Amino acid sequence: MLNGKQRYALLSIAAACITIGLKFGAYLLTGSIGLFSDAAESVVNLIAAMMALWMLTIAMRPPDHDHAFGHTKAEYFASGLEGMLIMLAAGSIIWTAWPRVLNPTEITRLDLGLGLSILATAINGGVAWIIMRAGKRLRSITLQADAHHLFTDVWTTVGVIGGILLTKITGWLVLDPLIAIAVALHIIWIGFRILRESGYGLLDSALSDDDQAVIEDILARYRQRGLEFHALRTRVAGPRRFVSLHVLVPGSWSVQKGHDVCETIELAIAAALPDSHAITHLEPLEDPAAWDDEGLDRVNHEPIN
Repeated sequence: MLNGKQRYALLSIAAACITIGLKFGAYLLTGSIGLFSDAAESVVNLIAAMMALWMLTIAMRPPDHDHAFGHTKAEYFASGLEGMLIMLAAGSIIWTAWPRVLNPTEITRLDLGLGLSILATAINGGVAWIIMRAGKRLRSITLQADAHHLFTDVWTTVGVIGGILLTKITGWLVLDPLIAIAVALHIIWIGFRILRESGYGLLDSALSDDDQAVIEDILARYRQRGLEFHALRTRVAGPRRFVSLHVLVPGSWSVQKGHDVCETIELAIAAALPDSHAITHLEPLEDPAAWDDEGLDRVNHEPIN
């Protein structure tokens, strides 16, 4: 049975199939290389949406023996591939447009061609808005990357249509391929941004400042009771958040009392940050060794006999 994220990916696939037909129809009617560049990006939309569906299916698998922290990082592969495909599409646009710069071609049947392109843009805009809202609500980098790509497609089409109209008004046929090249350069920039964000995710980037502020607010309540904390480490894996920290309590406390406090802190973090997993390490406040492991690397000590 499909989950919410998968259904939105299917919506993106359906929109891509429809807009490919409309945009290539517009290109064949007009012969505009600008509209060809727009249609080529819709092909990338389809491939990216299919990849997104595949990765979202993998990401929803529960933790297993070989993947104890789950499979949610699979989403970064989908967004990373989308970034690479965007760049490849941009390269093909420049390759196709350059001969038209040297030998400009007349644009024909402009009214019907632009009508099809505008219809495709309206579909993309509506679907992008829906998927972006879902991506933020479900905290899915894959859906958000797909929505960003669709929004880019919308603005690309708007720019192409404006360029074609300007070409028709001025009679400067070379504007059409030049605008296509400008669109391709913009697409390359979008692809780079998506790749960079995917790379940050694969490199275990920390939680956002807002999320870390939520954690600090929770810990502040316990500091007022004499507890201390350090070695706070966070990372993001798709929609999941992982938090680890050391909890320093009076050495006179019983193991049960220290455990209960740690359990309460972990549950408080999980409640404040949905889809999060917190791990605590209990230490005595009075032991100097407990303060030697505040950094990312633990200090080596002689084993306790």
